[in-house]
Amino acid sequence: MGGRVHSDPAFSGSLTRTLLGAASQLITLHSNEKENVMATIASALQLENVLYEKKGAIAYVTVDRPKVLNALNSRTWRDLRVAFEEAQGDAEVRGVILTGAGDKAFIAGADIGELAHVGAVEAEHSSSFGQGVLNLVENLGKPVIAAINGFALGGGCETAMACTIRIAAENAKFGQPEVKLGILPGGGGTQRLPRLVGKGRALQLILSAETISASEAYRIGLINEVVPTADLIPRAEAILKQIFANAPIAVKFSLEAVNKGMETSQAEGFALEASFFGLCAATEDKKEGTSAFLEKRAAQFQGR
Repeated sequence: MGGRVHSDPAFSGSLTRTLLGAASQLITLHSNEKENVMATIASALQLENVLYEKKGAIAYVTVDRPKVLNALNSRTWRDLRVAFEEAQGDAEVRGVILTGAGDKAFIAGADIGELAHVGAVEAEHSSSFGQGVLNLVENLGKPVIAAINGFALGGGCETAMACTIRIAAENAKFGQPEVKLGILPGGGGTQRLPRLVGKGRALQLILSAETISASEAYRIGLINEVVPTADLIPRAEAILKQIFANAPIAVKFSLEAVNKGMETSQAEGFALEASFFGLCAATEDKKEGTSAFLEKRAAQFQGR
């Protein structure tokens, strides 16, 4: 690969399938062996700060810097982009679970040691790069569930907001504390937060730099559910399996209709919805879904 990550989706998907084909034979992996498999995949993708694992139709992306509460530095942002490009290009992956290593943090924000030495031009570039990574996450074409297992502050909260669904452990904390550092949210926080919780609540969180609990985040609509820590990943998996039972093309177009519709007028959103409705009506999955309903049986969708 000439010292860089190969970005061709077909190559990346083939690479992962080859690695996981060998890994799937080890059905009774112990926890340390499982970590070795994850490390092998991460090494193949040239990841340093992110773990990438695939089990069935689910890809697991884990920010792996627990000693610094999974803080985001430039390398971690690049690793996240590679991991999500891999998930996007792999036809076997139908959904992603994003979480943080350890039991204290999902992503505690930016790496302040790195941020302290960034000038104006580099700061603008890094902001744009991070926004691009999170736009990839948001518009992956596949559902992404944030399994928030602790602090989700600054860039961590912004990363969670880019995900399709947000599930939080009871100990999770949320906030946009950037103004305490003399900056503002740079990973999309000023745009996604008001869309999720409303302008007034968003401004209060951003301007006060307040940290809120998981229960408060749920109350204001920032997250979808709060669960015990032990149930976090199982609940995320259960939601994805519910989604996987449905027609893949319809799921993809529903995601796109909602995401694009949020950026347009309601009238334009209606037109977009009608176009996708028409496209879905021409699929084999639509024929299968309606036939299965009328015949009172479970549908067998093929994604065609």
